[in-house]
Amino acid sequence: MQLPTSATVAAAVLSVVLLICATEAHNITNILASHTQFSTFNRYLTTTHLAAEINRRQTITVCVVDNAGMSDLLSKHLSIYTIKNVLSFHVFLDYFDAKKLHQITNGTALAATMFQATGSATGSSGFVNITDLKGGKVGLSPADYNAPPPAKFVKSIVEIPYNISVIQISTILPSDEAEAPTPGPSQMNLTSLMSAQGCKVFADTLLASPAEKTFEDNIDGGLTIFCPGDDAMKKFLPKFKNLTAEGKQSLLEYHGIPIYQSISNLKSNNGDMNTLATDGAKKYAVVIQNDGEDVTIKTKIVTAKITATLVDKLPLAIYSLDKVLLPKELFKAAPTPAPAPAPEAHAESPKHSKSPPAPASPADSPADSPADGPNSDADDLTDSGAVKYNAGASLAAVFSLWFAFNLLM
Repeated sequence: MQLPTSATVAAAVLSVVLLICATEAHNITNILASHTQFSTFNRYLTTTHLAAEINRRQTITVCVVDNAGMSDLLSKHLSIYTIKNVLSFHVFLDYFDAKKLHQITNGTALAATMFQATGSATGSSGFVNITDLKGGKVGLSPADYNAPPPAKFVKSIVEIPYNISVIQISTILPSDEAEAPTPGPSQMNLTSLMSAQGCKVFADTLLASPAEKTFEDNIDGGLTIFCPGDDAMKKFLPKFKNLTAEGKQSLLEYHGIPIYQSISNLKSNNGDMNTLATDGAKKYAVVIQNDGEDVTIKTKIVTAKITATLVDKLPLAIYSLDKVLLPKELFKAAPTPAPAPAPEAHAESPKHSKSPPAPASPADSPADSPADGPNSDADDLTDSGAVKYNAGASLAAVFSLWFAFNLLM
């Protein structure tokens, strides 16, 4: 049998390395970190949480402006939520590098933006016209703009075909729709929003607790709420009433995450997350997992599924659950069933056979009952689907490299 040549093996090794690299998602914040002239633009991508949405996209073009251009935008004193709309207008849902910009079919192209994808844009206001101008220049303008293009393509910053392209343009694109005032969180009434959409029992319970202020204080910085539906909350109330005052507050705060998580973020960012109840050694963490389109919130005691999205608009997201989230810090997990006894080596006659032990009665199970103290952390859920997948991919890649190098020997 003819062994592969060194060139063949080297190509195989390179393919494996490229495969590993391809699994790494782009990060717009890291891309711009070394370009200080765009530091203000980069900072606002993070502040508005737009960076995370960009990083989730597989085919994207980001039109950045330098610090002077951002100063012009900031001089308008827009709210952070309006600034997000404006910057969203500068992110195309397609790949445009320098070559493609200068080879536009028929001299013009219409690009959809992330602002269009928010649903806040009306008509064609969420689209940008890209025009190949004379002298090798490229102009950009809002689709409904009736004047020469206000912005010009300056240069390409980063090109990763056909994943992400970061290009510099000369100025912020004007858009009356994107710059329209956007309601801030101070105008949102959390309990009213939940009460009106099937979570009234949870909302009323929250109103009667100091936890309500904890939720309100976290809206500006970003907040995600998992509110149990009325049926689930009514069923749980007898157990809730048996908790101490501190336990009641912790349980309610356990249903909030101190960052904004859109439904798409939850589907892609599986793993442990701290909650509003997290306090040093008191972990009060939950595990986010998704199975296709379904998203579940897991604790040591229960797995709840998101049944509906009530609100999903920066900086607030509210989702309804089919169960109440029970933290291990307040409730004991159900015991693991004992393994069945091994079969006897020799069959016994019926009259000498032993009767199987009687099954434990439901009253013997401490699941969902108040705990005497925190359970051991030895069985913390660190093996989320994402972690398992990444570990498996890494092992497969290492094995492939080992096999390839052995062929060279």
